[in-house]
Order: sequence, then C-alpha cells, then structure tokens
Amino acid sequence: MGLSDKDMEAKIKHLEFIQAVITRLNTNSFAIKGWAITLIASLFALAAANANVKFIYAIFVIIPPFWILDGFYLSTEKKFRGLYNQVRNVNHTVIDFSMDISEFKKPEDSWRRCLFASTVWIVHGGLLMITLLATYILFWSE
Repeated sequence: MGLSDKDMEAKIKHLEFIQAVITRLNTNSFAIKGWAITLIASLFALAAANANVKFIYAIFVIIPPFWILDGFYLSTEKKFRGLYNQVRNVNHTVIDFSMDISEFKKPEDSWRRCLFASTVWIVHGGLLMITLLATYILFWSE
C-alpha cells in the first residue's frame, strides 16, 4: 500500500524541514572556517606589522574553539542526515514531523571524532601548522 498524495506531501515537507537544518549547519560550518581564517590572517598582519609575538599567541587561543565548534556542527549535521534517511525510507501513512536526533548518536558521529574528519582537521590543523611555522619564521629563526 503506497502513500496517499496528502501523506506524500507531509513526507516531502518533513524532508524539507530536515534538509533546511542540514543546510544551515553546513553553512555555519563554512562560516566558522571563514571567520577562523580571517581572524588568523588579521592577527598575522598585526604581528608582522608590530613585531609583537602576543598576536601570534592569540592565534593559538583562537584555533581550538573554532575547531571544536566546527566539529560540533559536523557531528550534528551527520545526525540530521541519519534522521533524513530514516524519514526518506519510512513507508507508512503517519508522518509525525519529529526532529529528534537522539537515536542517531553513533560513536563515529561524536563531536570528538568529527574534530578529525577530513573536512575539519585539514582546515584547522592546517591553520595550526601554518601558525607554528610562521611563529618560527617571524620570531625564532634569527
């Protein structure tokens, strides 16, 4: 027995709600990366202009919160993708519009694991490595 037109419309609307959250989380993750790069570049410019290592130290304080927040967004996004797949595959006439992602807590989707997902660690780990290299070049290579 298939879904009626009304049931299908409800299912599509529910999927659209979930997709909107996934898109918002992905957009936030992208913005976090952009803000981190912008702030770090600004602090590098200040450090180079003033020859002041304190601006570099500020970078080491900035990177971890952005990295953690980015991991959190990815973790939450993965849980909503799980919900999306569940709703997509459900074949019954009752759509409850639930946005509860608590049942999608898999160990591989924890925020700690997501910190080291390639889309997260390459950017933030790269920023950390660039900062270490620049610190050495600017202040200790003489």
